[in-house]
Parts: sequence; structure tokens; C-alpha cells
Amino acid sequence: MESAQEEEIVIVGGGICGLATALAFHRKGIRSIVLEKSETLRTTGVGIIIQSNGWRALDQLGVASMLRNTAIHIQSGNHISVGDNKPKELPNGGELRCLRRTDLVKALANDLPWDTIQFGKQVISIEEDPITSYPILHLQDGSVVKAKIVIGCDGVNSIIATILGLNSTKLSPTCVVRGFSYFQNGHDYGSKYHLLSNVNDRVKLGIVPVTHKLIYWFVTRKWNSQDLKISRDRMLIKESTVELLKNFPQETVELIRNSDLESLHLTDLRYRSPWDVLKTNFRKGTVTVAGDAMHAMGPFLAQAGSASLEDAVVLARCLGEKIQNKPMKGTRVKEMVEEGLDQYLKKRKMRVFWLCLQTFLTGTVIQPSSLPMKFLSIFLLIILFRDPNQHTRYDCGNS
Repeated sequence: MESAQEEEIVIVGGGICGLATALAFHRKGIRSIVLEKSETLRTTGVGIIIQSNGWRALDQLGVASMLRNTAIHIQSGNHISVGDNKPKELPNGGELRCLRRTDLVKALANDLPWDTIQFGKQVISIEEDPITSYPILHLQDGSVVKAKIVIGCDGVNSIIATILGLNSTKLSPTCVVRGFSYFQNGHDYGSKYHLLSNVNDRVKLGIVPVTHKLIYWFVTRKWNSQDLKISRDRMLIKESTVELLKNFPQETVELIRNSDLESLHLTDLRYRSPWDVLKTNFRKGTVTVAGDAMHAMGPFLAQAGSASLEDAVVLARCLGEKIQNKPMKGTRVKEMVEEGLDQYLKKRKMRVFWLCLQTFLTGTVIQPSSLPMKFLSIFLLIILFRDPNQHTRYDCGNS
């Protein structure tokens, strides 16, 4: 075998979860590296809604105070059914803000040591060292990395999840359009988010203030055969969305019409079924996953980002209890690492199962489905959402 780079902890994927996990380790004085397949920091994307559980995680990571200065505190929300136009108040469980994704990514990356993130490093396979049983990563550029611990934070199409034998994520019949709209003289939405829905067309429009001049908006609707073509042309994204919302209030149509063209994205939605989360073993030796690689979920609860931040904090704490200030040598080390990973998965599995289940059921209610499935989903949602803010209450504990 060619000369290999040797590392103790390798994180695959330099998105939000990967950077947060590296930062959580760094706060404990534990070195890790991040292998990111792109050549630069991935700052593309639009907005990301962070709820109170996500802010507790960001507090643990030490970047929350700075990020709070970039986004206003959403105080309340309302829901309007198109045609009715009578707003109904929506519950707001604690701290909720919408961040620019680029602000979050840069905040996490900037607090890492300069040599943590290695760009242009795409993992294509993993094998087990026949002597040590530790993972050996093979990269697309022909290089090899020997690691003690590998954490896959490489998203919904995770190569690490595939190597672990996880079932592929499923394609949702719903897609989402996202964008920013900027108001030079300030917008009129204040610090309230708005959710508008057209029940007949199964279309939902969310409007979330980021600052007093910037609005993040998203539209969920059924995916159709033309969307692959539309997704490649931002002008087509805008035109098709304006047409879709023609029966919505005029001010919301203008919001889309005046959006920043460069911010527009149309994407399909993938998810891991709650049943897969429940029955899957997310560890093989000293390899595991976190974030969307573990629990890809639709946007219907706006919890994917916050759950990934929770993963990072809990994973670093569980592993840190086993390896912090200890040499990563000797026969006992692998056993201790596996114990730490098992502890992390024990803490996270039921948590993310319930989040995935709630997201799945919420998505089922707003998507086309059989009548019996709708009734079952509504019944279960009533039980699950007796406390509508319970999914934000998870405590990451002390880092």
C-alpha cells in the first residue's frame, strides 16, 4: 500500500454537521480533520431556520452570540388558508431565528484551526485494516487516509452511510423552492413568520424574516416531470413559482417576483423513513454517521439543521468522555471508542426517530396519499403534537 496519511478522527463532509462536529471536538481539545470533496467552503444555499434546541447547541459550540447578531428573533407566527385570509396564530416554542446558511457555515469554519478542513478530498471507499481493524479511506485523487474514527457527515447521499449498509434515502413526492427577497427600505413583516397554504393544490408558502431588510421564503409543492429542467434555470424557477402562486395574496406574489435571482433554488426532497432509523445499526467498528447521513428528513418541522447541531455536540461529548486527554494507542482504545459511539447512538436514535416520524407524518398530511393514511397520520399527529413545541425541548447538556 502507498504511504498513507494517518489521523485519529476523520469527518467526511464539510457541511453544517461536519463543521459543527469538528468544532465540538476542537472545543474539547480533540483534533479532527474534515475531508470536503469541493474545492472551497460550501457556502451555497439560502436560509436555514434554527429553533431553540439548535440555539442551545450553538451556545455549546461557542458561536451563538455572534450569529444572533445576524438574524432577528422571530416572536410569533400565523397561518393563512388561501381563500379564507383569516390568520390563525401559530405556536412559537422559544428562540427561533432564520440564518443565512453562509453565515452559519462561515461561523463554524472560522473557529476551527486553519488545517482542519482539507478541500478536494472525496472518499470513494473504506476498507478495514486487517491488522488493527481500523478504517482505511481511499480517496478519488488516489490518496489514502488511515483513521481511528470515521464520522460520515456527508448528507442525504452519504457514501459513508452506503458503506455502513444503510438503506438509500427515499425520494419525496414534494419539492421545495427557496429564495431571498431584499427590501432596501425595510419590509413590513416585522418579527413574525407567515405560512400560507392552498389546500386544493397542496402548495405551501413560508415567509420568514432574516433581518429587517431580508426575507427568506420557501414554497413546497408536488414534484413534476418538468422540474429537472426548471431547476437548472433560475429565471424559470422564478416564473414557474410566480405562476403557481397566482391565487395567493398579491403581496406574496410580488415577494417572489422581486426575489434575488441568484438565491433561487429548486430541489427535490429526500428522507430516511422513521422505520429505517429505528431498525438500523448506525455503527460499524469505529465508523458512524451524523446529520442528514443518519436522519435525512423533509423541511416540514424545520428541524434538520437543529438536529444536526445536536448530533455534533452529543457525539463530541460521548466520545470525549472516552478519549479526552488519553493517548489513542493500545488494545483498549478501539473498545473505548466503540463504547463512546454506542453511547452517542443510544442518546440520538430515539430522539431522531421521533423527529423523523413527526416530519414524515406532517409531510404525509400535506402530500397526496390514500384516505386511510391521511386519517392515520392526522390521528398520530394529534397524539404527537399535544405539546406542539416538544420537539424543540431536547437538551444537549454541557459540552
